[in-house]
Amino acid sequence: MASSSSSSSARVSTARQPLRCLPSGRAANGAAAAVTLGMPRREARVTLRAHARRNIAAAAWAEAGVAPWSRGKEAATACAAAGQVAGTSAAGAGVGVGGRSVGKDVALATAAVVATGTANRVLYKLALVPLRQYPFFLAQFATFGYVVVYFSILFFRYQAGHVTDEMLSLPQKPFIVIGLLEALAAAAGMSAGAILSGASIPILSQTYLVWQLVLSAIFLKRRYRLNEITGCFLVTVGVVITVASGTGAGASLQSTGILWPLLMIISFFLQAADTVLKEIIFIDAAKNLKGGSVDLFVVNSYGSAYQAIFMCLLLPFLSKLWGIPFHLLPTYIRDGAACFLNMGSLSAGCEGAPLLPLLFVLVNMGFNISLLHLLKISSAVASCLASTFSVPLSIYAFTLPLPYIGVASTLPPGFVAGAAVLIAGLLMHSLPQPENCGESQE
Repeated sequence: MASSSSSSSARVSTARQPLRCLPSGRAANGAAAAVTLGMPRREARVTLRAHARRNIAAAAWAEAGVAPWSRGKEAATACAAAGQVAGTSAAGAGVGVGGRSVGKDVALATAAVVATGTANRVLYKLALVPLRQYPFFLAQFATFGYVVVYFSILFFRYQAGHVTDEMLSLPQKPFIVIGLLEALAAAAGMSAGAILSGASIPILSQTYLVWQLVLSAIFLKRRYRLNEITGCFLVTVGVVITVASGTGAGASLQSTGILWPLLMIISFFLQAADTVLKEIIFIDAAKNLKGGSVDLFVVNSYGSAYQAIFMCLLLPFLSKLWGIPFHLLPTYIRDGAACFLNMGSLSAGCEGAPLLPLLFVLVNMGFNISLLHLLKISSAVASCLASTFSVPLSIYAFTLPLPYIGVASTLPPGFVAGAAVLIAGLLMHSLPQPENCGESQE
């Protein structure tokens, strides 16, 4: 099951953004329409959509083959090869599909990640009210349910022409690695989460952002400016202040020793590696698909399928972590399903099911999709920052009179100070850097 790691989003720096390619005129559109004459309807739709995404494709070619700090001239060359002209993708200046600015696309995607991330955290807590005795059932239901839902959406998108045979025939090795990373991250997170206090986990989750920066620098050859690194550091400090104040999280971490916090940090390392690998898949799609852009649901479907396979292999180990003997797992699943459906003799204490668990699964799915979309159009670090912003918002949400929760929580003493530091970090990270279109960034 995909993780709901925390962070806040900022506008992506223009220093890391590829140049976008702008259509050179209407003649190309007419030529594309002429090519589709006589084609079957589905192939014609695919051809026209591929032409409409040509500007994204050319930018992806530049991203795949050129170092981030010196790709200006090469990007212009790639645009010229596609019969287009180069333009910057700086927020508010570049132009995306249909004439909409890239900055606006990133801002909308960021807002979606923050909103769904906050709702995801709140609904997870609400879903565990009826399923408090069956959290392992909820985790497995979501993991295997995603496979069915994602492949169903993938089928309909294939029928509609949004997904091509070339996308479906992408190399499977990266998706297998994604599934393995997600399954291992879940196993490590469950192991440590059973021992650590609830207040300490969001603090340890801030190592996720550090791993994102390190792995992006190593595998994507990203170079970060001082204000970006400082901004990420302030975001981490802000979340730690927000969560830790008045919770005794520091004392809790000391009492558990080094093993379990280290295992949780490893879990977030695996999640960060998974996210960076997905970004690499989107970049490599430019070469494997000859400039095409892989559909989100291809990545989601294949990744979820392999994750479910590895989760099946890990079931004996995972069930033991939750204190469920493996030979009693079928009985546990049956009882969990009865509580989930709020039916039979086990329905006592399951009030709120199945509505609350279903809402959580749907919102968690929307969060994963919006997070992957933001990753596709920006970067792994930007998507991590976006999800982090949901941490203080969800803390505030629990102070509201939510149903089934009981007495509302009170804000930690350092909430305002932590939120202020977090926002300062976002502003610091998003400071724009001037960039001249068509010139190399040396």
